[in-house]
Amino acid sequence: VQLQAFGGGWVQAGGSLRLSCAASGRTFSSDAMGWFRQAPGKEREFVAAIRWSDDSPYYADSAKGRFTISRDNAKNTVYLQMNSLKHEDTAVYYCATGPVQYLQRAYEYDYWGQGTLVTVSS
Repeated sequence: VQLQAFGGGWVQAGGSLRLSCAASGRTFSSDAMGWFRQAPGKEREFVAAIRWSDDSPYYADSAKGRFTISRDNAKNTVYLQMNSLKHEDTAVYYCATGPVQYLQRAYEYDYWGQGTLVTVSS
């Protein structure tokens, strides 16, 4: 499975960005797609995920009400719409997939994209 994440960039606080993660290869071996982020000097943290079985979205508390995860089956692409961005959302965002049971656990994801940098100015 290959994942390519893109859509990051610079935005002012309060603005929006949409990240995309395009998947290719043996994607049928995975159960979900997740987004994680890692800020400088901090550990990687869960942001959002979506299960293939029922398109159920799951969000970290920090993302609830501001971020929306969705997917386009025809394009094998998962999106993360991020609104009302805050300076503390600044991080490298990664998409990941795999046969995941607990969506928040990064170590359960087998395949990772290269990351895309989101910078939110205060």
